Amino acid sequence: MNDINAVKDAAADWRDGITGFLPGGRVRALLVLVLIYLVIVTVLGMYWSIAPAPFDVRANAEAYAAETGGEVVTGSVTTAALMGVVDTLLTKPGGYTHNDIFPPGVWLDNMPNWEYGVLVQSRDLARAMRENFSRSQSQSTEDVDLVQAEPRLNFDSDSWALPASESEYRDGLKYIHRYFDRLSDEQSPDAQFFARADNLRIWLTTVNTRMGSLSQRLSASVGKRRINTDLAGEEVATQSTATPYEMDVTTPWLEIDDVFYEARGSAWALIQFLRAAEVDFAEVLRKKNAHVSLQQIIRELEGTQETVWSPMILNGSGFGVLANHSLVMASYISRANAAIIDLRDLLSQG
Repeated sequence: MNDINAVKDAAADWRDGITGFLPGGRVRALLVLVLIYLVIVTVLGMYWSIAPAPFDVRANAEAYAAETGGEVVTGSVTTAALMGVVDTLLTKPGGYTHNDIFPPGVWLDNMPNWEYGVLVQSRDLARAMRENFSRSQSQSTEDVDLVQAEPRLNFDSDSWALPASESEYRDGLKYIHRYFDRLSDEQSPDAQFFARADNLRIWLTTVNTRMGSLSQRLSASVGKRRINTDLAGEEVATQSTATPYEMDVTTPWLEIDDVFYEARGSAWALIQFLRAAEVDFAEVLRKKNAHVSLQQIIRELEGTQETVWSPMILNGSGFGVLANHSLVMASYISRANAAIIDLRDLLSQG
């Protein structure tokens, strides 16, 4: 009996010791602090998830030129648009979150995918500037700054250290800025931007393929069987391995909102780039009577930026009870893509 009492007394002493070490007031204070932290992180994450507003591409180019006392010349607006988009990617609220490993960035889903869509369009334009816009012909030398900028924008988007993605993109932005400054410098005649119909058409071909892929991925949110048309139109065409006559094309359920926001970010960046092209290629578009066609593409893409009133991306069946936001987005993207094809045809005409 004495042994039992001794055990009870020891247990009571241990309990009293723990209670003294963590009194009820401290526990409550700790829980309150954790709750406050979660609320702050949640609100901050919601703020960081707000997409940036578009900017005036012409005013943006004038502001960059004023910094160094330069002028706005052919190519300045397109180059400044690329600079403005990349700068927005890095300096918007929350900065670049795609590679975050700490809250609230690591908990975000929509904004990192939005950023990736913006990044892909920026990479494509940087490549077009390096390979086409800055060169008079295929045998011309590449611009020294664009040679440095383009691979840096293509750096791994998920790297958070040694080096971080942001540091590489900032370095790329510096080289694009140097190219921008040299464009209006008469002492640097090797820096050029050639606003020709063939150059614009080549870049639009890349845009075409990007938009087509996004449209297919968005449409696949409801799942469908697609007839294999990979070799259609070419009698002797072959491919590496055989594929079925019909295939199920479905975007995984957990990736539906990812594709939606990637498309939204891609369209946001493309709007800025096309508005810039409208300025730098104004004479080309006038001669081809294609100015209205470009404006229609921008108008369709602007529809992708409408406010999403639903707290989450809904993807009901095509004609089901619930809305399907992905199909609405695919509609805008597809119409813009069709207009891009028409614009390319106009640019190819003599």
